[in-house]
Amino acid sequence: MLNNNEILETINMLDNQNLDVRTITMAVSLFDCICEDAQKTANKIYDKLMNRCSNIVNVGHEISGELGVPIVNKRIAVSPISLIGSASGGYLQIAKALDKAANEIGVDFIGGYSALIQKGASLCEKKFLETIPEALSITKKVCSSVNVASTKSGINMDGVKIMGEKIKETARLTAENDSIGCAKLVIFANAVDDNPFMAGAFNGIGEGDCIINVGVSGPGVVENALKKLRGADIAAVAETIKKTAFKITRLGQLVAELAAKRLNCSFGIVDLSLAPTPNIGDSVAHIIEEMGVSIVGAHGTTACLAILNDAVKKGGVMASSHVGGLSGAFIPVSEDIGMIEAARSGHLTIDKLEAMTSVCSVGLDMIAISGDAPASIISAIIADECAIGVINNKTTAVRIIPVVGKTVGQEANFGGLLGTAPIMPIRKGDPSAFIARGGRAPAPIHSNRN
Repeated sequence: MLNNNEILETINMLDNQNLDVRTITMAVSLFDCICEDAQKTANKIYDKLMNRCSNIVNVGHEISGELGVPIVNKRIAVSPISLIGSASGGYLQIAKALDKAANEIGVDFIGGYSALIQKGASLCEKKFLETIPEALSITKKVCSSVNVASTKSGINMDGVKIMGEKIKETARLTAENDSIGCAKLVIFANAVDDNPFMAGAFNGIGEGDCIINVGVSGPGVVENALKKLRGADIAAVAETIKKTAFKITRLGQLVAELAAKRLNCSFGIVDLSLAPTPNIGDSVAHIIEEMGVSIVGAHGTTACLAILNDAVKKGGVMASSHVGGLSGAFIPVSEDIGMIEAARSGHLTIDKLEAMTSVCSVGLDMIAISGDAPASIISAIIADECAIGVINNKTTAVRIIPVVGKTVGQEANFGGLLGTAPIMPIRKGDPSAFIARGGRAPAPIHSNRN
């Protein structure tokens, strides 16, 4: 039972510390929509989404009103479209059907325009990859992800090369809006099947027909809790973060169970990632600074982030038997006011962010670079991040935006939760010969566990 102090504490978290349910994501299997005719496949997908997901926005509003809990986003994730469209090849028709359904249902984004090519790509998947830039340029709400590496398989360097080129093409096709199409495209190592966050959400092969996954976020709550611990040792800091994550996760599980019941779905997981926003008081960077580093990016940042991530996971798994997704702390530069400030001042660099990704939930996220950056450098950044994920058996990702027409010293403005991104400098060395080699980087020795 909760005592009165705990109830009042939770109310204060909601009212004053930016505690929210960041997303309710309905993950839907589309395998029953496959047929050999492209338009029929697209129509069946549209019909299924309208039938299964049409009430998700209303249910989100109902639960939010009843519990007094802000539910920021309502989203849909679907089975990887590279597989669903393989029989017909009508990938762009499917993209349009996804976007139409998302717009009519009223969700913020729909994820799953995805491919899993960590060991290699079939002919159909290669054709699918070619459609990604156009699909993201002709739709507003469709998000895409490609898994190019895993600890078990190694790194598909051919896929890495292709995706560097596709990111550049996507940037060009959406240049009029600061190349925003790239904000809807993420490249993974060790992608998970039950991630509720965009742009990487898809309904994994081992998932059920219709699942509710919830993402809860409360950077402001953690920062506020740490303000009461100035001068305390680091063990006390970790313990406080763990207890705070426990409370946040319990709230997420309650919302997930209610949503699953009302939408006639299975309850999947609670992802307890601390996902920031550009709003003041909702920053992972400011948590790190409250831990004792003067500005995020300074020496000590990676250690603070590791302690934060570990404590969040420990608190979450105590609160729910169904913690999943990515669960930890996100460091998207454009979506975190503290990260934005540190990048503007030059304290936060891509090199430092890469080090931080070895201990955070995902990877290099929402990073804007000069639009004239060559595709080979983008591919090399992806390869570096994949290496961290593969060797450390963790999920890593790259969501990088080469903003056409802008360079270091300027900024891209994506609006809303996507925020503002200072154009960050990249290293000038040439990795093109390395990327041109292609092939598959072998899996690490510790992957052989059968």
